[in-house]
Amino acid sequence: MIKTIKDSLHDHIHFLTEKIVPNRSVYNPESLQKAANYIQKQFENTGLIVEIQEWEVDGQTYRNIIGSYNKNESLPRLVVGAHYDVASGTPGADDNGSAVAGLIETARNIVINDPDIDYQIDFVAYCLEEPPYFGTEAMGSYVHAKSLYDNNVDVIGMICYEMIGYFSDEPNSQNTWGILRDSEYNKGNFIITQSIDEFQNFNSTVHSLMKENMEIPAVEVNFPKYGLYPSEMSDHKCYMHFGYPSLMVNDTAFLRNPHYHQASDTIDTLDFDKMVEVVRGCSYAISAIK
Repeated sequence: MIKTIKDSLHDHIHFLTEKIVPNRSVYNPESLQKAANYIQKQFENTGLIVEIQEWEVDGQTYRNIIGSYNKNESLPRLVVGAHYDVASGTPGADDNGSAVAGLIETARNIVINDPDIDYQIDFVAYCLEEPPYFGTEAMGSYVHAKSLYDNNVDVIGMICYEMIGYFSDEPNSQNTWGILRDSEYNKGNFIITQSIDEFQNFNSTVHSLMKENMEIPAVEVNFPKYGLYPSEMSDHKCYMHFGYPSLMVNDTAFLRNPHYHQASDTIDTLDFDKMVEVVRGCSYAISAIK
């Protein structure tokens, strides 16, 4: 029996949140290794060429899992990433199991559809996005972004999956935080693509392509500049730091999800039908971006 994308997303998040105990926080290195091994196996089974990027922080080794499609070092690079660690005390179904599952299934979609593209796509699962290392050079995304910069890699851009599983059709379920027009976006039933004005062209391109192949609303948000708090809430910030066009695909996190960084961030709170749409839309965008 062939699994649907919805079934596969559920299986990934079930494993990450319920089969790995204790949770995937920095305080549980064995759990982080189990998660890394799982992602590596999924990438390999999908048919990607897999590399492990290691670095050391405070005497402990951490790993980024990199799965490449259309691997050719002479080609420009598109990076699609998500972090697999979680905040301490939470199972991390939405933050960030939903994004890791989405990353795996997006990679699978690309391999199955085998688009004829003239760039390499790197699917990267990062460690150390969450505190206490958030905002530091210990972040896995910083390590990866710096490696691209140091090696003069031609980077088209970076798309960050960060919490893509929590939605609500209830009125007033969306806190707009002054970012969106209250009257139009009071239901948490949409996904956002978030960047800064400098990279608006990249954001607009991804946003438009996603909308073409997705049956949920998508909203584009651009902040004035890098360094403003809302503009740098996940791994895309590290690529912005090195000047690479970058954006975050996100369900707006704590502006919608009451389970953010709580023990209640469990698999039963997620909307898998809408998550499938996000994966479908982003898969199309990354295969047609250039």
